[in-house]
Amino acid sequence: MTKVATHPFGRLITAMVTPFLADGSVDLPGAQRLATYLVDEQHNDALVINGTTGESPTTSDVEKARLVEAVVEAVGDRARVVAGVGTFSTAHTVELAQSAEKVGAHGLLVVTPYYSKPPQAGLLGHFTAVADATGLPVMLYDIPARAGVPIQTETIVRLAEHERIVAVKDAKGDLAGSSDVLRRTGLAYYSGEDSLTLPLLAVGAVGIVGTSTHLSGVGTKQMIEAFERGDHAEALRLHQQLLPIYTGIFRTQGTILVKAAMNARGLPGGPVRSPLVDATKEELATLRADCAAAGLAL
Repeated sequence: MTKVATHPFGRLITAMVTPFLADGSVDLPGAQRLATYLVDEQHNDALVINGTTGESPTTSDVEKARLVEAVVEAVGDRARVVAGVGTFSTAHTVELAQSAEKVGAHGLLVVTPYYSKPPQAGLLGHFTAVADATGLPVMLYDIPARAGVPIQTETIVRLAEHERIVAVKDAKGDLAGSSDVLRRTGLAYYSGEDSLTLPLLAVGAVGIVGTSTHLSGVGTKQMIEAFERGDHAEALRLHQQLLPIYTGIFRTQGTILVKAAMNARGLPGGPVRSPLVDATKEELATLRADCAAAGLAL
């Protein structure tokens, strides 16, 4: 059954970094403060907690649950809180999904199982098992450059038949393939690559799950709203203005540079956990230049 396309998690979503204290422990009050800034000042409709940008490969299951619970407490009355639960184990992903539901998450982000390169039948079974495990809406995360395999079009179309699989975070970079899925299903597509948000909106996407939106949320929301009301010239102007930060945030690695930016702004960020390394002075200087080029202060 084809769904009617909506924007189930809003338009603007940021994949939030996980603030750590100087000793490397999770900063729960900091996570609440950062979430409040992203919702109230950067105009996010939803936040992804425990995504890869949140260094989920390095956080424990207990830390993940506490983070979701803390963010729901801070902003859950005015924004959707989407828990990243994807792993390369179906059983573990199901456990994380059920844990996230228990602590109040409003939805789940489930990435393609990575490294093991399962066949499409394996992906179909994996995502179906996770969607069956809770009552929460699910956003698939299609990122073959990191996961090693794409979710092929026919697999996504079949998964769209599940009542709780409602959206896709699309980092595949295949506009024709995404267009075909949008033509054949009612799935809500969110750009998983900041710089491709406007092109994806043009073929039917509804918004973004962003990284640079820790900094560019206001302008990105304006771009989406301009496109939605038919002011395509203004949407293009904003896209071009923000392009230096859309691409610049990934010059090194998104989490590293976002944390450097948050620290520079006096917001919670803290260090990264190994195997990531903190930004150098030179990388921070380049980030400041990218922000300035996009009209953003850092």
